Amino acid sequence: MDFNIKTMAEYAAEGKSPEVLFWVGCAGSFDDRAKKITKAFCKILNKIGVEFAVLGQEESCTGDPAKRAGNEFVFQMMALTNIEVLNAYEVKKIVTACPHCFNTLKNEYPGLGGNYEVIHHTQFLRNLMEEGRLKIEGGAFKGKKITFHDPCYLGRANNEYEAPRVLLEKLDAELVEMKRCKSNGLCCGAGGAQMFKEPEKGNKDINIERTEEALSFEPKVIATGCPFCNTMMTDGVKHFNKNEEVAVKDIVELLAEAEDL
Repeated sequence: MDFNIKTMAEYAAEGKSPEVLFWVGCAGSFDDRAKKITKAFCKILNKIGVEFAVLGQEESCTGDPAKRAGNEFVFQMMALTNIEVLNAYEVKKIVTACPHCFNTLKNEYPGLGGNYEVIHHTQFLRNLMEEGRLKIEGGAFKGKKITFHDPCYLGRANNEYEAPRVLLEKLDAELVEMKRCKSNGLCCGAGGAQMFKEPEKGNKDINIERTEEALSFEPKVIATGCPFCNTMMTDGVKHFNKNEEVAVKDIVELLAEAEDL
């Protein structure tokens, strides 16, 4: 990217602290597809002048996959290491583009001594928009049909359904809701550490079922708010050989495109 992203260590060396810490997460750091989501989010924050930092090499996995897979010991070791780093920098506010990181940092860390204001990137961008700091022109998507897949850990686990939709509505697109949405949403099939294993035998994989439902509306874009959902829905679209016709994109990528970033 054509701008520098500072680390918490660099801010600390200057005796300053940023407005918010951006928790990138494992997917956003290492998965080639999810890196595009990370970059899109950073470009938006940089454009509107939000002072943010990352932990860089000091960031480790939140421990969510270990916990969901049943290894509480490994989860607590990972969490306590992260909490030690976060508390050393006196971090108060964290934003992340991964609902799994969001849920773990927000709901699991306080019991281990990590108390922070944790915000999903769609909530953060909605707040910036309401404050007048973020302005969205949606001309690029005018008239295009978009359907949004609710991430389980953002929606049903944390009751956040409106922030993603408020942002999507600003794109001037035609937002169509799937039959199973919001509190009745269907999982993409990657939660509970299922992302990292092959599915059990059955008649149909969950992501195929979910993608089928999304494609029935003939959308131009399936919007996501989670890197795991993005992977599963992308695989589903490829399964139906629709990847030339239907794009799977994180909301922040759509906003970045609308702003031509």
